[in-house]
Amino acid sequence: MLKIIKSPIRIQAAGTPPKTIEEFIGRVASETSTVSIARMTSPSGWSESGQTPEFDECTVVLAGCLRVEIGDGMQDVRTGQARSTRCNSGLGA
Repeated sequence: MLKIIKSPIRIQAAGTPPKTIEEFIGRVASETSTVSIARMTSPSGWSESGQTPEFDECTVVLAGCLRVEIGDGMQDVRTGQARSTRCNSGLGA
C-alpha cells in the first residue's frame, strides 16, 4: 500500500545544544517500527550521551562533520560520507 508523507514530523531531540529532527519515515511519522528516515540538523558542538540502539543505524552527512565516539576511539564522518553501525542486540544481524 502506498502512503504519501506530505511533510516530516518534528521530534524532540536529546543532546545539548538542541538539534532538529524531522522524521519522514518511522514510529512517529508513518507508524513504521522497522526503519527510520529523518533529517537532522545539529548545531556546532552538539553532543548526546552514548547509546546502544536495538536497530541498525546509518547516517549520511550532507554538510559539515559528524564526530562519532565508539569505544575508546573517535571517527570523523565528513560531508559526502556515510556511516553504518550494526545494532548490538542481534536484531539487525
